[in-house]
Amino acid sequence: MIAYLDGTILEKESDSIVVLIGGVGLRVYATQNYLLTVEPGQRVRLHTHLIVREDLLALYGFDTQEEVRYFSLLMGVSGVGPRLALNILSSAGVDTIRRAVVQEQPDFLSRVPGVGKKTAQKIILQLQGKISGTGEGQDFQAYQPVDFEVIEALTALGYSIIQAQTAVQSIPKDTPDTVEDKLRMALQSLA
Repeated sequence: MIAYLDGTILEKESDSIVVLIGGVGLRVYATQNYLLTVEPGQRVRLHTHLIVREDLLALYGFDTQEEVRYFSLLMGVSGVGPRLALNILSSAGVDTIRRAVVQEQPDFLSRVPGVGKKTAQKIILQLQGKISGTGEGQDFQAYQPVDFEVIEALTALGYSIIQAQTAVQSIPKDTPDTVEDKLRMALQSLA
């Protein structure tokens, strides 16, 4: 099994890169966030997950081992294949998935293209107990109901779930606990 790559990017496509390693070019599918940060000629180091099926041999690459773990967990959910799991990681990110599962909020995941309400609920149900409320040694603060409304408003305005979540986390603690005030502060942090 291929678990890690260290090489130079030969080509970059919309959903993958070709990594040159010892004269061999390996196509590696990656998240959109990762693809935005790399260019041909750049040296990369990736944690990988190899999928071997009768009709498929595909390599998926990630920045961290935690992303590989979440990718594997998502693929363990019935109805979620590698492309959808990669799309969920691209759109939501590890922290959002963790929060959605721990706080039982399928609405976070149902905003990801290709994930309906039933699939989001299935992901939440099947990943409970497999994902804890901590990440990289840090506990996260639970969102308040007003925070969910602010995130929903930001995503309705076209921001990604990750951007909306980051903006809500950056709101000063002394901000009044109203949707309007928190939304104003979140928009200021995004500007």
